[in-house]
Amino acid sequence: MNEIRIHDTLTNTKKELEFSDKIRIYLCGVTVYDQSHIGHARTIIVFDTLRRFLEANDIQVELIQNFTDVDDKIINRAKEQEESASEISNKYIQAYFEDSDRLNIKRATNYPKATEHIEDMIKLIQKLVEKEYAYVSKNGVYFRVSKFSDYGKLSKKKTDELESGARIQVDETKENPLDFALWKFSDEQSFWESPWGKGRPGWHIECSAMSIKYLGKNFEIHGGGRDLIFPHHENEIAQSESFTNEQFAKIWMHAGMITINGEKMSKSVGNVKTINYVLNSWGPNVARLFCISGHYSKPIDYTEELLKENLIKLRQIETCYYELRLAEDNTVNAVDLNKNQNLKIDIVESAAESLKNFNTAMKNDFNTPLALTEFFNMIKNINGLAAKEKIRDEIANSLMTYLEYMLDVLGLKIQTVSDEEIKSVFDLIKKRETLREQKQFEDADKIRDEIASMGISLIDHKSRTVWMKKEPIGAEK
Repeated sequence: MNEIRIHDTLTNTKKELEFSDKIRIYLCGVTVYDQSHIGHARTIIVFDTLRRFLEANDIQVELIQNFTDVDDKIINRAKEQEESASEISNKYIQAYFEDSDRLNIKRATNYPKATEHIEDMIKLIQKLVEKEYAYVSKNGVYFRVSKFSDYGKLSKKKTDELESGARIQVDETKENPLDFALWKFSDEQSFWESPWGKGRPGWHIECSAMSIKYLGKNFEIHGGGRDLIFPHHENEIAQSESFTNEQFAKIWMHAGMITINGEKMSKSVGNVKTINYVLNSWGPNVARLFCISGHYSKPIDYTEELLKENLIKLRQIETCYYELRLAEDNTVNAVDLNKNQNLKIDIVESAAESLKNFNTAMKNDFNTPLALTEFFNMIKNINGLAAKEKIRDEIANSLMTYLEYMLDVLGLKIQTVSDEEIKSVFDLIKKRETLREQKQFEDADKIRDEIASMGISLIDHKSRTVWMKKEPIGAEK
């Protein structure tokens, strides 16, 4: 495949995605102490769509997405609910997978948990202590930021500015206010033995240990939300490169936040929209379209109006799918597109051009808004010709190949039907038409209601009636 370029936060340039046999991606996952929200979903959908695009073009992907299942937030929630930390984390890991499956997210290659890799973290910390990049204090083991000369290179922050302006809790046992914890001494629940004493790992060391273990010292893409650039990813780079003496990740790819009225979602403000809420209100396809409607690196503001716009687009996609699925060879007034002088372009060639432009947009810094524009141009063109009864089945089969490729890349899942179901619905439609001709309108209406109860919406053309099966959307009720 031609060159794929991704914006690298570290160099602030679009870099070619170079790889040998596969592309290895490490995606920072969620801290499992509560329900995941639509902001989490956006990051995961962005990387799921990237993975789908690569795999659709025969590029092997190894995706590692961790769970942070040891953290102060988890421990505090466990105390509040009088449960163990593991009970809390397991409950929300299960909830995460339920949300993820409903969103049609492909399962990652592996989902390592922090608590399952404590020994890996201890070994990494031991090496940092040996190399004097870390030191032991009264409260734990800390990374010595002053020894890593490139600190701040990802976030473009300078250490002297950070020191003067940092709002960091004073800890007199640290050599420098910027030094961060690799190991925290504690004998409360969720603690482990270590060479330095009982405690638990710091947040940043978890991802370094797990990414290096599963993907090696230098892999293709490290991803996450833009809110992780500093301090999490900055600290990951410092400790990982101090450990390996090598470049950590080749490309740092960050997804923008979802805001509400321009503000970051926050439980204290009360403006958090959980994935479960969005799914129940709008369904998975609208949620996915919304999350990739803007460029991945930019924020998106959550509004009901934007979701409604994407619902309208979903209905257009469903209409297109069923116009192609139900196309007939003997459609009345069907024309030979090769001979029709009224059509300025051949619909199949036009769709092929849309596919080409779709792929070009995806290869150029994963420009999903531009890719979606090409996708919906094709949809509009097909629906317009179908309404004029100008699409026959042999053409529909070619168009369906393009449509299904794009649907798969975008992770959109249309409500499909079997050949038997198609026959059953058409039989009902035919029966309804017969009853209407016989002026038995009450019985005809009953059949209409029966069809509607199946989630079927009728599409009337001049000489025939086709239909589509619509995804049920809670917000429409």
